[in-house]
Amino acid sequence: MAQQLPSDPAALSSITAFQNLPADVLTWLSEHGELCRYADGETIVQAGEPASRMLAVVAGGMQYYRPDNGRNEPVFRVEAGRVTGVLPYSRLQISKGQGLAVGETILYLLPRTEFPALEQVSPELVQRLVGIMSDRARDEVRAQERDDKLRALGKLSAGLAHELNNPAAAIARAADTLGIMLKNKPVLLKNLLLACPPAEAVAALLSAGIPEAAAPLRSALARADCEDELADWLETQGCEDGYALAPSLLDAGHTAATLAPLVAPLPAPARPPALAWLEGHLAVVRLSRDIHEASQRISTLVGNVKAYSHMDRAGGREPLAVTAGLDSTLNIFDHALRQKNVQLTRAYAPDVPPVLAEAGQLNQVWTNLIDNAIDALPAAGGTLAVQTVKQPGGVCVSIIDNGSGISPEVLAHMFEPFYTTKPAGEGSGLGLDIARRIVQEHGGRLAAQSVPGRTEFSVWLPVAS
Repeated sequence: MAQQLPSDPAALSSITAFQNLPADVLTWLSEHGELCRYADGETIVQAGEPASRMLAVVAGGMQYYRPDNGRNEPVFRVEAGRVTGVLPYSRLQISKGQGLAVGETILYLLPRTEFPALEQVSPELVQRLVGIMSDRARDEVRAQERDDKLRALGKLSAGLAHELNNPAAAIARAADTLGIMLKNKPVLLKNLLLACPPAEAVAALLSAGIPEAAAPLRSALARADCEDELADWLETQGCEDGYALAPSLLDAGHTAATLAPLVAPLPAPARPPALAWLEGHLAVVRLSRDIHEASQRISTLVGNVKAYSHMDRAGGREPLAVTAGLDSTLNIFDHALRQKNVQLTRAYAPDVPPVLAEAGQLNQVWTNLIDNAIDALPAAGGTLAVQTVKQPGGVCVSIIDNGSGISPEVLAHMFEPFYTTKPAGEGSGLGLDIARRIVQEHGGRLAAQSVPGRTEFSVWLPVAS
């Protein structure tokens, strides 16, 4: 438990912000504050308690932790001689995290109720403390911007991993099957040649081995009927494994009607090996096509990530089409949208001019707004609309969801830094503030309006001149 120590103005001179202050100011600080000793690991600041004191570390140190998904994550450490806690003109009302003593620690504590009197006693010290607060706020905002980007990446990474895993697994399965079938092809070819088929019949088989079009789409029941019909016909041609051959032949668009003319010139003993060779060849073609399509899907996902992050583009502002950034961001959120069965509508006006912007920063705005909209949507029946409209001198992007809405009380504080309605550890309260500042830095404005069942965030950006 903290132990209160006798007042000692000389001890305060070790605080960097207090150095070179007149002796009467140090005396006033000593009389209106207190020195306390904390044991190693003892709690100095508790998350959720009122932020009511300025803290200055005389000896030892303090490690600050912030809750994140049920765990306390280290954020920063305050060494001896530094000032932390509430400072003059700070709007912080509730401590967001927990501060623990590092080694035996001595702190100077000044209640925030003494700040008005401190302004009269030492305007110079107040100015120093305000400067410290400004530096701290700037550093924290930068750190939160990085954290928000990492948090967004973390939320998206699970969906991306799932999206990438599907085509990667399909490629692996197809490659394994393809390897087996390629080993069997020489045997199939040997069996066919042993039957001594006419050259014209072989030429017809070779042409049939390159399907011109995919099989028509059928319902599961209709396909099963077609497979049964084809398998029965294959068995009449002497194929003992008609049900094994039918699926690949059907996938290539073949039926008994298309295969009958191909095998008609062949003697009966040659028909089973000919049909087996044809099925094997068509299966190899289909597997190679599956591998190509799966690899294209992976390339598309990688392209979406590159477009989203613009990792292959130098920094700086340039004329950009807002729809490109919106599409790449929505593509990154594709898994999250499908998980909630969200009905997505993109309504892009055809005459929207480009805006002068830094692509990565704008994508951070779209990420924050779309992520919030998805969180607000119901588990089923959610709709998300993304619209772009040309306006005089600019472009307006609207992101609209049919969630429960935002109350007027919350809406009034939505863009204030550190304001959040999410549980501790789930939101920093800086996402919308960061989005608003990015938009303002681009010469635009961000606004929100909400009623139950419809929430709209609108971003206005000036056109590139």
